[in-house]
Parts: sequence; C-alpha cells; structure tokens
Amino acid sequence: MDAAELVRDADKAVAARDFARAVSLLEQAAAISPADGTLWMRIAAIRRGTGDASAALDAVHKVLAIAPRDFTALLMRASLLQKLELPGAGEAWGHALAQKPERDLPEQLTPVIAEAEEKYAEWQTKKEAALKERMADAEQQASEEERKRIHRFRSNAVRRTRPYHSEPTDFQFPELTEREFHPRRMFPWLEKLEAATEEVTAELRAVMAAERAELVPYVQFEEHVPMDQWRPLNRNPDWTAIHLVQHGRVNGANARHCPRTMALLEGLPQPDIPGASPNAMFSLLAPKTRIPPHVGISNTRLVCHLPLIVPEGCWFRVGAETRLWKTGEAFVFDDTMEHEAANPSDELRVVFICDVWHPDISPTERAAVAALISSSAAAGQGL
Repeated sequence: MDAAELVRDADKAVAARDFARAVSLLEQAAAISPADGTLWMRIAAIRRGTGDASAALDAVHKVLAIAPRDFTALLMRASLLQKLELPGAGEAWGHALAQKPERDLPEQLTPVIAEAEEKYAEWQTKKEAALKERMADAEQQASEEERKRIHRFRSNAVRRTRPYHSEPTDFQFPELTEREFHPRRMFPWLEKLEAATEEVTAELRAVMAAERAELVPYVQFEEHVPMDQWRPLNRNPDWTAIHLVQHGRVNGANARHCPRTMALLEGLPQPDIPGASPNAMFSLLAPKTRIPPHVGISNTRLVCHLPLIVPEGCWFRVGAETRLWKTGEAFVFDDTMEHEAANPSDELRVVFICDVWHPDISPTERAAVAALISSSAAAGQGL
C-alpha cells in the first residue's frame, strides 16, 4: 500500500472517529514519505483534538525537523507549549510571529495570530521587567547616554527592537561608529543652530514668498531606474525641497534670501566634495504624506535636521527609534541606516536639512573620501 492509499484510509478512519487507526495509518504514510511534513501536521491535529497535547507536540517537532520555519507548525508548537504550561511558550510565540508570511493568510488563522501577538507581548513585558530588576544597580550608576544604550540592549534582548546597521547604497567607509541618532555632545554647534531657529524660519518664509524661489521635488530620477520604493514620490510635489546648496553648488536664487542661514552653514563641518557636497535645503512635506523606509548613499556623512514648521504628530524614525519633530530641537542622524518619516497632519511640515562629516573621519581620510566621491560624481554618481 502506498502513502496516498494510507492517507485515504486514514481519512475514512477519522470520519468513523477511529482516531487511533487514523494516526497509525498516517505514521505508516510518513515512514514511506519522510519529507512530507503535512502528514505529521495531520497527526498533530488529531492528537491535539483528542486531548493528547504531549503527543501532538512530539508530532509538531517532527514537522519542524523537516521544515524549521513552517509558520503553522510554529504557531501550533507555541499553542501546545502554552497548553502544557511548559517553559518557553512565550518566546515560542515570538519565534512563530517572526516567520509570519507577507501574503494573505487563511481567515481561520486570524484568532491564532491575535493570540500569538497577545501572549508574546505578555512574555516580553514580563521578561523585560525581570531583566530591568537584575540590571537596576548598574543602571542607577549610568549616565543618561549610558542608560539609553542599556535600555536598547534590554529591548533588543526581548526582541521589542532589533539591531540596525549602516547600509549605504554606494559608498561604505569601514570601521565608522554606527548610531541611529548621534549624541548631542559630539556636535557643540547644534545649540547655535537651534538659537537661530526664528531667523532661519523667517528666511524660509522669505524665500517661499520670492517669485524666483526654486521649489523642486525632493525625489527625481528617470523612470527607467529601478527604484520602486521611491516611485510614488518621484517628481511628486508632496515632498519638495528649496535648495540653498546642492551637490556643492550654491543656488543663488534661493540663497540670496537666506544670508543668516548661509552664515550658519559656514560654521558647520560640512563635507567639501566637488559635485557632491555640501548640501543644505528646506525640506517641505505635504499633509497626509509618508516617506517610505530608505537609506542614504554614503556613511562618511551624517545628516542634521532643524525642525522649523512642525504640525502635531509629525514623526521621524531611524532604525528602531522614532521621534516626534519639535520646532527648534535639532538632531544629527545616520541616513545610511533605514529611516522613514510622515506628516499625518493637515498642514505643511518644513525641516532645514544639511550634511556634516561623520566625526570618526580624520582629516586625511576626508581627503581620500573627497577624492573618491568627487571622481564618482564627475562620472554621474552623486552624494
């Protein structure tokens, strides 16, 4: 008798409620077709249905030996661990959710997934509280910056967050410190920039009112270029920029209205790379607009934001950290780490943006970086 015949007989046994015979027949079929995990899943379902959770768990483990990332099997495993009150149930829910397919799933899995999310969140909260208690003595002695890193370490450990890394699209300089948002202490000029918020905002309004002001879409590329993540915003007026300096060239039509802003830029450690940098602009994000997750071109530079006009609810995420923009509160981040932004309000959001050297880059290295990137820029590859 082949496996298919055994399965048909097993179906008849289930219909007759002879579950022991059904399991025996399916086990025989599994012996003939050892790579078919669906047979063990059927055995697990019968075992669970008849109240033998332990035997069902054994069957699920046989499925996972064949297909370790099987989403349905992982869900059943977590459910059985929970039912048997065995350790590891909470984390098992997380293992299952990590393998959740992107495609639409059968409707009958909806309540199971909801239970998985609830149980896993409960486990994370309990685990995090326990870890926080164990780490309390060290955390009490930590500085604000150290506490932030300790908190992230703990958050990563319970999988509330995950590590993000610098992934520039074009230019990756080795051994630079990876930070989503860099500490303020490294950029003493931020206070001077923030103090000029009102002046910079006044100049923004002046350039926006000017007849010759050049307002261009932030994203512009040829339609044939394979950049699908940007396609909805390509040449789209929902995300525009007023450039003061672009790829190292001053935009006179705009810059002439912004003398104070241009003077502030002179005091910043901006990369001087012919054809690529420095860059400085006013970034305008229309109401109800979202910028998709993306990464920048080179990790040799960082990006500074000075929020000027910020309606309520506008947010910005770099890696695992999400911040609300606040008028006059500047920050520096690594744009080669995945980031995204949104303006969910009914009003325009405007941020002043400029680039600065990564502080780990030495003067000698800056010269080498400038030589390489300027050469690429001359060939049509910008920063």
